Amino acid sequence: MPESTLTSSRDNESDQASIDFYRHVVKTLTEERLPFLVGGAYAFTFYTGISRHSKDFDIFIRREDYARISDALKKVGYTTDLAYPHWLAKIHLNGDYVDIIFSSGNGVADVDPTWFDHAPEADVLDMRVKLCPAEEMIWSKAFVMERERYDGADVAHLFRACGNQIDWSHLLRRFGEKWRVLFSHMILFGLIFPDHRHVIPNDIMEELIERLQREMRTDAACSDVCGGTLLSREQYLIDLERWGYRDGRLGHMSEVDIARWTEAINKPH
Repeated sequence: MPESTLTSSRDNESDQASIDFYRHVVKTLTEERLPFLVGGAYAFTFYTGISRHSKDFDIFIRREDYARISDALKKVGYTTDLAYPHWLAKIHLNGDYVDIIFSSGNGVADVDPTWFDHAPEADVLDMRVKLCPAEEMIWSKAFVMERERYDGADVAHLFRACGNQIDWSHLLRRFGEKWRVLFSHMILFGLIFPDHRHVIPNDIMEELIERLQREMRTDAACSDVCGGTLLSREQYLIDLERWGYRDGRLGHMSEVDIARWTEAINKPH
């Protein structure tokens, strides 16, 4: 799609200060040769053509690079706030902010070197940058099923726009034992865009159908885990508190991080 659309969501004079802020952050990291990827609304526009007016700018980094990136930004006058140590830091400036993301809110989708291996390049705000790959965007968005936010439509639009180019085997590996999450989006896609359902390869769909059939032929696993917390940090708290289920995020997040992320439910992040 035309790269010019990547600036279409921030194209009036009132947004110029925000754009200058984002550009300066990108310029700083680029000059310091620090690895990062642009995600969020700009990457989503690149892949789907759907523009959104956003008051933030998302960059994705490896967690081990955070200290160096924070130091580089401090040298040019910014302060980074490690808001949620398991996945998110922020840079604030006059009501705008840049999100520095190194995982997902549920701790599943860690940014690793593979994100960078197949990242496409594009012009964002008139600067050449690498974008989050479509597969990794799908991986992280697929788990967002809160009452106030559901990213299923984003996943469906990414399937529709990129399905013929997606590395489906790689995407399936990303989900691992949580393949049901991907499968659920694939099934709904056939309802949402029946004229595009062919973009999902038959062999991938058949593989997941076979996995489901194998499970149906075996006894249900004995488990006291509620995996719903991987999808919503709020809506399954009752299952933990009243019925004694173990949190499905343990192993991806520490108890301290879970408590901090739970306390922030009613706070903007």
